[in-house]
Amino acid sequence: MSLELKINGDIKNAMLARDAKKLEALRAIKAALLLEKAKEGAAAEIGEEVELKILQKMIKQRRESADIYSQAGRPELAEKELYDASVIETYLPQQMSEAEVTAIIQNIVTQTGASSVKDMGKVMGAASKELAGKADNKMISVIVKNLLANS
Repeated sequence: MSLELKINGDIKNAMLARDAKKLEALRAIKAALLLEKAKEGAAAEIGEEVELKILQKMIKQRRESADIYSQAGRPELAEKELYDASVIETYLPQQMSEAEVTAIIQNIVTQTGASSVKDMGKVMGAASKELAGKADNKMISVIVKNLLANS
């Protein structure tokens, strides 16, 4: 089942349950997907990789907003943003642990022959493709830096 169909079904269920908070988060996802679909063309289907990137971007935006609201002393707005992020996360694949990501990145470092921080671009490109949607890019970046700095 495509993400768009799943979201539409969940929107229907949230409406029936009268869950306004979840409904708002689901509609935000649907809007982002529709914007992307309109950008590519009327009949174009969005690929799974693009859907994952959209969801990850939305989560990142929500978390950054929550941090800003917390710093500004607006916990009620921060709580709403974190709730929206948690709803969006349910549509991403299961996130990998730091140990699993480290093992995969070590394998990529070996395959690419990377030996210093100068080779970070090569490793990040391969790691981002392989771990798309399964791990946060910020965590991937930190692990790559640590592995290459210690080489």
